[in-house]
Amino acid sequence: MTKVWRVVIVDSHPTSMLGTKLILEEREELKVTGMASNWEEGLMLVTEQKPELVLLDYQMPEGTAETLLEQMLDASPSSHIIILTDTDGIKLLHSVVNLGGSGILSKQASAKQLMLMIEGLREGLATLPMDWLKNGIWQVQTPVIDGGKYHLTDTEIFIMERIVQGITYDKIATEIAVSRRSINNYLRKIYVKLGVSTRAQAIEKFALTSRQKSPVLS
Repeated sequence: MTKVWRVVIVDSHPTSMLGTKLILEEREELKVTGMASNWEEGLMLVTEQKPELVLLDYQMPEGTAETLLEQMLDASPSSHIIILTDTDGIKLLHSVVNLGGSGILSKQASAKQLMLMIEGLREGLATLPMDWLKNGIWQVQTPVIDGGKYHLTDTEIFIMERIVQGITYDKIATEIAVSRRSINNYLRKIYVKLGVSTRAQAIEKFALTSRQKSPVLS
């Protein structure tokens, strides 16, 4: 028997949410168990229900979805989160996947495209638009270098400097007031920017290329 996936929809447009709910519930294996129009309600639903699937609007009144995506995955690590966006999804793909998202879909996508993406996730597969492959998806994943310096944020620089000093991930998380999972997410992004795949490689490259002082984080 096919497992029924519980679905939470977070979207600032009630009409859009209702339309998505009707599309999903045409399938017996999907059941919408909650809908929210703001971050607080959405996070509460995901925390309480731990659904198999979350459909999350990228642009909400509170801001863009990256922050909420991290918080939702902290609360429910096994949930698949699909980002729905009106913007160019290919530009968001890298950061969303690094944060733990399971996919990005245009709000203009057809009901069939949405269902294909969900069916793929049920089978352990990610779905990407064909034109993304043709128009440079690999370039999005290429580390960006400017004048020999990697585009690390102040927080990423701080984390790497502490790692070089031998500080544990748990202590770093406490120092910058984030979860241990968030440190892992930061490290995934740092590895991509540095063009490395291991902690040792990241330490070596950072030590060789960075001469910045640690920023003071308030």
